[in-house]
Amino acid sequence: MSVFEIYKGDGGAKFMRPIHNREEYLSRRNSEQQRQTLEAVRKGDERKKSRLLQMNYSCLPNEDGSLKGSKTISTTVGMDIDHIAPEELLNVKERILSKKDELGLLMLEESARGKGYHLVFKRRPELSQEENLKWASELLNVAYDAQAKDITRVFFTTTEKELAFLDDAIFDISAEVILSKEPRNQGNKKEPFPSEYNGIPYRDIIRKWWELYNEGKEPVRTNRDVLTFELAVNLRHICGFDRELMDAVIPCYDGFSETQKMKCIDSALSEKRTQMPKRLKDVLFEVRRDYMNSPSLSANGKGGDYTSLEEAVQEDERFYYNRLPRMPQGVRESIEAVGPALSMPVVTAICPAIGMLATGVKLDVHGQKKGLNLISYIAGDFASGKGQIDPVIDAWLGEIMALDKMYQQQEEDWGRKKRAAKNKKEQPEEPKLPVRCLSLNSTVAKLAERLANTEGKHAFSFTPEADTVAQKWKSAMSDFSVMLRQSYDGSKFDREAKSVEAVNVHIDHLLWNVCMCGTPDALYRVVSNYTDGFQSRIAVARTPDNTFAPLEDKPYVLTDRQQERIQQIAHLLPLMQGVVELPKLEAKGRQWVENERLETIKNDDKVRARQRFRICVTAQRMTCCIMLCRVAEQLIQKHGVNGAEKLLKQKPDLWRTMLQKAQTPQMLDTYEVVADYLMETALYFFRDRIEAAFQSREYNGNNDRRRMGKNDTIFERLDVEFGFEGAFQHAVSVKGANTSRNTVSQMLKNWKKQGLIVQTEAGRYRKVQEVCHYGHVS
Repeated sequence: MSVFEIYKGDGGAKFMRPIHNREEYLSRRNSEQQRQTLEAVRKGDERKKSRLLQMNYSCLPNEDGSLKGSKTISTTVGMDIDHIAPEELLNVKERILSKKDELGLLMLEESARGKGYHLVFKRRPELSQEENLKWASELLNVAYDAQAKDITRVFFTTTEKELAFLDDAIFDISAEVILSKEPRNQGNKKEPFPSEYNGIPYRDIIRKWWELYNEGKEPVRTNRDVLTFELAVNLRHICGFDRELMDAVIPCYDGFSETQKMKCIDSALSEKRTQMPKRLKDVLFEVRRDYMNSPSLSANGKGGDYTSLEEAVQEDERFYYNRLPRMPQGVRESIEAVGPALSMPVVTAICPAIGMLATGVKLDVHGQKKGLNLISYIAGDFASGKGQIDPVIDAWLGEIMALDKMYQQQEEDWGRKKRAAKNKKEQPEEPKLPVRCLSLNSTVAKLAERLANTEGKHAFSFTPEADTVAQKWKSAMSDFSVMLRQSYDGSKFDREAKSVEAVNVHIDHLLWNVCMCGTPDALYRVVSNYTDGFQSRIAVARTPDNTFAPLEDKPYVLTDRQQERIQQIAHLLPLMQGVVELPKLEAKGRQWVENERLETIKNDDKVRARQRFRICVTAQRMTCCIMLCRVAEQLIQKHGVNGAEKLLKQKPDLWRTMLQKAQTPQMLDTYEVVADYLMETALYFFRDRIEAAFQSREYNGNNDRRRMGKNDTIFERLDVEFGFEGAFQHAVSVKGANTSRNTVSQMLKNWKKQGLIVQTEAGRYRKVQEVCHYGHVS
């Protein structure tokens, strides 16, 4: 019997890796990425089908472990039954299960699209592959896919939920399979794995890693645990998160036992998956640069697969896009208009606009009923694609901007009348018009006056060039910061005029949503204080690094159809008014905060611990914005735009009822994606500066930031039993040379208080139990 997982090696060639038991098989099927990808495919997103786990059941690998061209059959046959009529699906399934003994059934699963089945049965050795398929087809009275009759055919795998039958006999590797693999096994220790990543040998990647991050020195006995863990946390991204491959490429340093090395690898694999860390990307491109500058290496073809490396990095930029479930109308078109790599930046940009349009909606978060007040900053170097977001924002604001244009025309008419009546006794009365799209290229006084005239509705400001803001508000950046901080909470705002002619401003609730796009340098000029809470109120997104990216064959643009569909949603949002409690979303937010608390305690990470509170609130507000779009989409689908508008006016509570039902698992997954993304970008841009700010008033301007988080926890690095000195060593590695022994003592006290460890004797501790990333105890 045989089950082989398919993975891509050098140059995209497919290789085969055996699955040995039920536990391993189900763990492959039940990964979060597998579940989300399948969900997207079943909703019609065919482009994601290729990202599903792939299996082969009918052949054995070639001598080099590859799949293509294999002529060696296995003792099992994989069969694809496709294009079954929906009303026949259940009948076909029951027929297969009723014949399972006669067939020799080993596995039965629903296909990726849910319109057929994949099954595996024991091979009849006297028959060829095609004859086996015909025999099974006649036995089951169902046609098989004639295009899937080759023994090298792979099957797109689903999850355990779609698995209707599994016999453990499928994992019993026959003697002929074992014998056929012995010559390639190097003493039966490991399978034949690729030695390179996109043309770059792993050994060169690891050598460059130590050169950049350990002064060119390999780990020694005193630091090998810590450094091997750090290496593994990064290498997992280019090893396909494969335990055995990582074992094959990571050396045992300075007498390191195989068992201890595997503990480091397992700890690294247990960390929550993120985008490829910046430090690893830097290593890959540094190695590539070395090859480019070395004629001898280039001539030998070393590191020559530059295009594949760039494509791999570009694919990694889609990490959060791949995690996102199918988005509702409006949000979906916004993403389609900018492309997958800019999906999270555009979501971060449009949510403040959506919150401004749904100005009457108040969301209860942790018992606080606030509007959907949001501030975002889209950071990216020049020519990084930020400009693609501009027309999307214009599409969302089109209706409001048209009204504002009319108001501004009235103001211009008043200005002309005032100038004409300059010397007259009676002066025309100045209109107080509710202009809601406010330019940031203005004075503090004028902006405050505008905000006072919005008739209790949200105002919105967008700038494609935050550098202009930083320059314009240079002398009044403190006022700008205060106004934005108060707008996040909807607080009271007062501004006393300095002269009799100027306007005094008194606003009971400052409602002002803002989106800025600009360079990271401008971000640091806009956010220059890291202790006053301004930074944590801003949702920061980061555009991908497209320095070496090729031009798109068909650049992403906002089409007329996409603009129309966005404006349909934008038209309905202002009709939704009232306070709403979303208990499932609230529970998801609290769960996320608690998970972060556990991680920050394990790593004594005060910066991350502070970030989690407002990120939770911001992510809930953003998710609510997306859910409101889902409600509007459902109304449009059922009643059309005009019918939806009429219904919302007739039944003002309808949207709230529908919003409760919109708390689906997919929308709750969206919350987690948004929250994780906001945390990652906040730490990426601000961690070093926040740490410096709490230690000194002199802020560090170094841009060589180290992204640290769940990939670097002190707790996970320690053995089950450990001593104070070991904890101190790991703490210094993570937190820096300034870490004091008192700090580590306090950290250990926190762990004991939380029940993570117990003290066994003086200076010795033991972990009580392993705490998983989602707060469940295992």
